[in-house]
Amino acid sequence: MQMDDFSWFVENCSELFAQYGFCYLAIHNRTVVGRYENARAAIEATKQTIPLGEFIVQLCTGDESGYTNYISSMHFC
Repeated sequence: MQMDDFSWFVENCSELFAQYGFCYLAIHNRTVVGRYENARAAIEATKQTIPLGEFIVQLCTGDESGYTNYISSMHFC
């Protein structure tokens, strides 16, 4: 599931940047579930409603520099 969310992010990174700007996005089931200023805030908030390992947090920059940094919630268990 996380790779599917990551692929969706990569395919839509320009549109997501236009909508959310420079930020960290929490993504679950190909849907943005939150916008945050940093990765820690994204993980802490999102894990309250979605179990760790079932979402990704991705830096949104509008170009490929945003998806060369992949953060998986699985690593924070």
